[in-house]
Amino acid sequence: MISTQSVKPAFEQAYVKLMMDVIGRGLVMASQVDDEVKYEVSKFPVGFTLSMTVFPYGPAFVAQVNDQQQLTLIKSPSAKPDLTIMFKHMHHAFLVFSFQESTAQAFANDRMVADGDLSYAIRLVRCLNKMESLILPKVIAELAVKQYPNELNLKEKLSGAANIYLKVAQSYFTRSA
Repeated sequence: MISTQSVKPAFEQAYVKLMMDVIGRGLVMASQVDDEVKYEVSKFPVGFTLSMTVFPYGPAFVAQVNDQQQLTLIKSPSAKPDLTIMFKHMHHAFLVFSFQESTAQAFANDRMVADGDLSYAIRLVRCLNKMESLILPKVIAELAVKQYPNELNLKEKLSGAANIYLKVAQSYFTRSA
């Protein structure tokens, strides 16, 4: 008989793995289509690598700033990433990715750590917040981000979300991301 104690961690890990992939791809695509995310990414140096992972060997994504000042996903960095955002436990990542706890609250609760320059970590969080504000329904986005952008109108939200979702879907078919 399968116990719920063994199913829950397996479900959480599968869910976090899927969300990590979607967030990585979404961030890459937002760096191509959203002006605010483009601006933030342009402040990272070319070749800058960032990662988000779950300690110790959980799901992760690694992205790098290319010559066009956009993010691209990479399979494995040649060196330690310049910035790593690490969840201390799979359940902590699950709380954030299931919108039970915001990223800001997870940091405040010491559930995740940033390894790298703090100013770059703040810049990355701004990128993630904008991407999440665009692609998530407002009621969910308000749970995910510290402050939902008041200036984000419905037209911009729908247009941005459509562009990002289309590019994310295409990346699954082309496997180029």
